[in-house]
Amino acid sequence: MASELRTSENPRKWRYTWEALSHVPTLRLLLFNSSTNPKNQCENLKIDLNLQESVVRVSWFEDTQVSLRVPIPRVLVDVESPLSFRVLDDHIEVKLVLLLPVDHPIVSNFDSVFKLSDDECCTENSSQPLLMDSDIKGLSSRGGVHFYCRSCSTQLTRSPLSHFVEMPSTNWREVADNWFGACCCSFGGASEKLVNRYTNSYSCAEGTCLLNATSVILCKDDLLGWKFSDWDGSRANEFETYFVGDGDTIETTLESGSNHGRKVCCENKSEVMHEFDGKHSIMHPKKENLAANPQCEFNGKEIDGDCISCTFSVLDFSENLASAPACCVDTSCVVLNDDNVDCSHDMSDTCLKDQEHTKTIALPENQKSFLNGFLGNVFMVRSSNLSKDIDWIEFMCPQCSSFLGSYPHGNGHAPLDGGVRLFKCYISTSLPVGESGDMFRKYTLERMFTNQLLESAKDELSFRTVVRDLRTKSPVLQIVLLNPNSWCCSGCCWGTEGSIEPVSKIDLHPVIKVLFADCSNITKSQSRIIEEWVTKNLADEVYMLTHQINELIESLVSAKDILPPSHAFLQGLPLSSMQR
Repeated sequence: MASELRTSENPRKWRYTWEALSHVPTLRLLLFNSSTNPKNQCENLKIDLNLQESVVRVSWFEDTQVSLRVPIPRVLVDVESPLSFRVLDDHIEVKLVLLLPVDHPIVSNFDSVFKLSDDECCTENSSQPLLMDSDIKGLSSRGGVHFYCRSCSTQLTRSPLSHFVEMPSTNWREVADNWFGACCCSFGGASEKLVNRYTNSYSCAEGTCLLNATSVILCKDDLLGWKFSDWDGSRANEFETYFVGDGDTIETTLESGSNHGRKVCCENKSEVMHEFDGKHSIMHPKKENLAANPQCEFNGKEIDGDCISCTFSVLDFSENLASAPACCVDTSCVVLNDDNVDCSHDMSDTCLKDQEHTKTIALPENQKSFLNGFLGNVFMVRSSNLSKDIDWIEFMCPQCSSFLGSYPHGNGHAPLDGGVRLFKCYISTSLPVGESGDMFRKYTLERMFTNQLLESAKDELSFRTVVRDLRTKSPVLQIVLLNPNSWCCSGCCWGTEGSIEPVSKIDLHPVIKVLFADCSNITKSQSRIIEEWVTKNLADEVYMLTHQINELIESLVSAKDILPPSHAFLQGLPLSSMQR
């Protein structure tokens, strides 16, 4: 019979798509061809299940007899249950009954459960979750890691990196405030201390790689073949303002290459010198002001509320201040605002008694933007972490100009914090790119976006999202999440004439089903409609770079084609899927 069967002129015009839902033991097959109406053209349709070849055979008469083979994904089919099918205007639908749902652990681990040999195993399962723990452990265990451009394999780092640190979650300040209280009087300003420590601890340092779910953050000095012309490399004339009590302000001028500073006590306009001798910091009034203010004597004992003198050990500075129950801590300054505080003794014995006027300590300009927890997850920025003072510049490969990530620009500095964010989906940790040694081979823009989208939907309890351009703040992409627990795979059907080639093994991949709308070229009136939709539906708002959004739109449009036309739209919006 097989010798009598003919294929159509090009059997690959026929496409197949397998679909399943988590926890549901049913597998659905959609067969379609854009130039064929199966209901009118496929006469005497016959469908057989051939488990020995792991295929579904489909045959019908269309002038001549046509036969196709469709590979079956690795699932446990219930052979005692008959398959069912129906013929529609633009596709053929076939349903198989399964012994176990597709997401059952036995099905997910076929290789280990059935102890298949290397030849029998499929390629590496790309549906494995993207886990930060495995990234940290894998990178740290290698001793030294270079990063490479995934497009052209160009080495991006000057020397191997061996120190990898996981970034805290983006809501770490909110967590600290909820745990300890937002007021600096609560538990000695514990929340504020943690905030400042996090901000200082997670600065970009040469030789250290910071990681989050989507990016690696490298110090600019670790990058090879790239110059940041906007970075002046100097900390000269940088002013920091510290608040002391109500209206008392101390300003510090830091001079590049100098170990001297100058502080001004603004309450009574008396000047105070702040000197460093390498081991101690001595703050005392200038000699010419002692005569004008006889009550302010530099003996460490006679101190009034307008002028304070203090000696402390720089080496023990942060630890001693951290133990002070009422002191807001920053590693660059100490705030003293109590008239009765005796600062003549060592800071380890210091206890600030009056908490009433304690205010926050300002951080350097290049760290202020991180106070709200925005430590650089620019892959998808939430509204709460958006900063008006930062512009994000796209970072390109110095060799092939491929998009790799971004870095912050602000206050005349680029990168603002000295760090460049490289997205994991565009870089590799070894050569050749994409092989087993590449720790980021499983990362794609689509999977990273999907994981962020699901996390956002879970946190915000919203299944509607508008993606805005990070630069213009305009809406560019609308997404409505329909089903986060689908499984899918698709491809071209095989013919049966000549020598029958063995059918490649295929796997179902976890996907989400979404409705989407490309808003990149909308009019002003359409933009107002979208803004009304956002307000009415309490849609979640996220911000992404232009390059990323364009790539996501292309992916959504492409994935839409794996479904027949009757399944391509719902409620007037295109229906598509994205791998998770």
